[in-house]
Amino acid sequence: MNQSPNQTRSFPVLGAAYMVSAGVIFAAINVLTQWVTGTYHFSSQALAFWQYGLSLVFFLPTLLKLGAGAFRTAHPVAHVVRVVFATLGVQFFVGALAAGVPIAQVVAIDMTSPFIVIVAARLILGERIGPHRALATTVGFVGGMLILAPWSDSFSVYSLLPLGAAAMWAGSSVMTKQLAAVERPESVTIYLLALLTPINAAFLLTSTGFDVGSAFALPGGTVLWVVLALAALTAAAQYLLTLAYARADASYLQTFDNVRLPLNTLAGWLVFAYAPDGYLWIGALMIVGASLYLLRTEAGKRIDNEPVPA
Repeated sequence: MNQSPNQTRSFPVLGAAYMVSAGVIFAAINVLTQWVTGTYHFSSQALAFWQYGLSLVFFLPTLLKLGAGAFRTAHPVAHVVRVVFATLGVQFFVGALAAGVPIAQVVAIDMTSPFIVIVAARLILGERIGPHRALATTVGFVGGMLILAPWSDSFSVYSLLPLGAAAMWAGSSVMTKQLAAVERPESVTIYLLALLTPINAAFLLTSTGFDVGSAFALPGGTVLWVVLALAALTAAAQYLLTLAYARADASYLQTFDNVRLPLNTLAGWLVFAYAPDGYLWIGALMIVGASLYLLRTEAGKRIDNEPVPA
């Protein structure tokens, strides 16, 4: 895919800020997801469908402002491939949370994706990894594994679901970077939300034995309010994620994506009383330290082949 002809200095600090902001929102999303599926036994397939379907509704004001131009693209296949990756990642991830796997453990396993992203970014996007990125990503990943503690009793077969999510979201991240280099962030976001809905609907229909009535029955009461909140948060998080990839390298951003782990661990501790052991604090310190190290070494650098910020 060709780069945008308008190339200038990238804004890695701004990209990192967008990524961390998206991580804070995703932590709230994960807490609400595990709470509504566990407390009200709302199915993960139904939740994924309504969450992303209604996110599209929340994004409509931006779509109306942009007009039909938001759907103009020279790369329709890339959008479809990205959305297929993202949909499978959503199904695996939400399924793990619905199964009751602790949020910190789900996110820790999902953190295997940076290795996949770095390799893919090098092979597909031609990005330079460099020793600083390699060191920071490795330290962050080791910190995640300390929190995961696969030797502990809490590690179950359901913990394997986020491995699938990690691989799928790694592919989605690389495709997001490619698209963000040549298209507006709003267009990248709207295609994700628009194409996710019918694919999630297919998963939902399959889970209900193609019973259309029960599959698409709108939830009521508290569940409806939670789903609406999830939809609004998801629209905001996806937009921030796209803005991040529009301003910095995919491999550079992965270390800041690791900040999700201590955020989600703290959220799970406060809401679900999940009491992590001492490895949590060591791992969290390694992740935050790696992020700050990478920010210091790369802030202000000129990075080639970056698009002009929107």
